[in-house]
Amino acid sequence: MKRFFDTLREQRWDDHRFYHQSRINQSLHFISAISFLVAYVLLFIDPATAALIGWLFSMTTRQIGHFFFEPRGFDDVNNVTDEYKEAVKVGYNIHRKVVLIAVCVGLPLMLWLQPSLFGLITPATNWQGTLHDIGIAWLALGVAGLLFRVAQLWLRDGAVPALAWMTKILTDPVHDIILYHKAPLALLRGELIDPMTHVRHQVRGTVQPNR
Repeated sequence: MKRFFDTLREQRWDDHRFYHQSRINQSLHFISAISFLVAYVLLFIDPATAALIGWLFSMTTRQIGHFFFEPRGFDDVNNVTDEYKEAVKVGYNIHRKVVLIAVCVGLPLMLWLQPSLFGLITPATNWQGTLHDIGIAWLALGVAGLLFRVAQLWLRDGAVPALAWMTKILTDPVHDIILYHKAPLALLRGELIDPMTHVRHQVRGTVQPNR
């Protein structure tokens, strides 16, 4: 268990210092985390609505921060290149996210062209039914995307890193609220980039950080 928690701690630390330096990104993650918790509760009441909230709002705000506001290029804080960070990303790097988002966008189009999904489901007869079908399809995509990456990591790195990453992803909403709840206030003060003094102190003198 010690190895599991050490791996989980390292994955969270790397995720924070490598990919969440923008105060806007941090603030969007804080907002996303709150909505994800709402989706978690709804998952036991109305899974389709939970998935719609998760993909349309939670994931959208989250990925807008990564794609449009997070600094790219050489990372002076960690003394590494952007290419290095993309290569060692444990979860979904930018390339993998583009593929996942493309599938997400493609599912409603598929349901529009094939309302019965080639005979697998009963076609929706109104817009509420269509939204329900899209929500269930997106829920299936979320589960598939999670398990697919877990399987990849399991085959590449072993069970502990794979299960640690799955735990990290599922608990990120709570962790992000704890970590980034002060980001909106910093942003209001005009601080667009987290100075990351705590990170600079730890990585000072290193050439290549651990994965």
